[in-house]
Amino acid sequence: MGARDRLIDSAIALMRCNGIAGTGIAQLLDHSGISRRSVYLNFPGGKSELVAEATRTAGQASSALMRTVLASTDLASAIAAFPDMWRTTLVSTDFTAGCPIVAAALGRSESPEAADVAGETFTEWEGVLAERLEAEQVAPETARTLATTIVAAVEGAVVMSLATRSTAPLERAGKQMADLVALYTGKRAPAV
Repeated sequence: MGARDRLIDSAIALMRCNGIAGTGIAQLLDHSGISRRSVYLNFPGGKSELVAEATRTAGQASSALMRTVLASTDLASAIAAFPDMWRTTLVSTDFTAGCPIVAAALGRSESPEAADVAGETFTEWEGVLAERLEAEQVAPETARTLATTIVAAVEGAVVMSLATRSTAPLERAGKQMADLVALYTGKRAPAV
């Protein structure tokens, strides 16, 4: 893995735990093992450019995973999979790692570009979900609104779970999302 990719991976890992404000160049150098010179050779815009690229990379990976999960099973089971994946992440990191896209959205003062990329990523996730809902015969406007609700519920539940150091908010949100999808698609929600 080259210096650029190592810096991006380190930025994602640090953003998940520390947010953008808590992810400094010194921490990035320490975590990645890369020299300060390499940061500016790969990211002439410095930290702001690096965290924007890290946000883009994390967003693309998450979007690809979302597409894979949505294509691999029925919709209600796919929706239930998102809280399941987050539950695993939260517990395995002792409630220290959240979503780097949320970190970027909240870090506008540090990197406006990363916050803009976060907005684009959330919009993409809504589109992916809305498309899948429409394939289940949910009306386009309803599909878009439901997609927004799903993204907001999952991301909000992750933040609440981090704050409370409990998966309970994620469990409740996951059940409600599965029930909501079942209501609109007419297909029974899986037990969550």
